[in-house]
This record gives sequence, C-alpha cells and structure tokens, in this order.
Amino acid sequence: QVQLVESGGGLVQAGDSLRLSCAASGSTFSSYAMGWFRQAPGKEREFVDAISRSGGYTVYADSVKGRFTISRDNAKNMVYLQMNSLKPEDTAVYYCAATSMWDNHRWITKSVYDYWGQGTQVTVSS
Repeated sequence: QVQLVESGGGLVQAGDSLRLSCAASGSTFSSYAMGWFRQAPGKEREFVDAISRSGGYTVYADSVKGRFTISRDNAKNMVYLQMNSLKPEDTAVYYCAATSMWDNHRWITKSVYDYWGQGTQVTVSS
C-alpha cells in the first residue's frame, strides 16, 4: 500500500548539515505516522525520530534532539529529516518507515512499522 524511497544521503564533514527526503507512493500516506531509523555497521537499527499523521506531534531520540528535525508534507507525500551539527557518530544508513500504530509511545519500536524504504547512506567525517 505504501512504497518509500529515501534520497539525500552523502558524505559531509562534522558540523555540516544535510536533509534527507522520503517519497511515498500510494493514496493512504496521510494514514501513517512516519519515522526515521538508522543503522551503523555492527549495530542494531535504532530509532531516530517520528512524526504523527497530521504532523502535529513529533518524537526524537535523545541522541539527535536539538539537532535533527522531522517534517512531512502530506500534499506531496513526502517526509523529511533535516540534520544539523552532524557528528561522526551519526554515520549510518538512514531508513524511512511508515506505521499505522496510533500510540506514539510505541513509535520508537521498529517492529510496529509496516513499510520501510531501501535506505540512504550518510557518512560524517571528523
């Protein structure tokens, strides 16, 4: 029902900014809360942030709070991840995901997401 495609990854230096985009196909995009996860080599996929269906509520991992901003444009079927003050530890493959879970307390759990994008690589050099 939902196909997700991430873009915008690349190689940047510590302190730089980068914006990731996630394009969704399908007519039910606005029915899903959207989240970003990331996975570094040798580590489990971890929660980054999430946004409610209407865009009115957001949740952030402590590691990115104050630096990253998630947003969405339902008219364009797009979700974005603005990343500022990037650190080498932000290096990972970033994944966009969609969930029908209404309880925001569960958005940090990857198992509640129904659809995933292919991922885009973000590399931050020191």
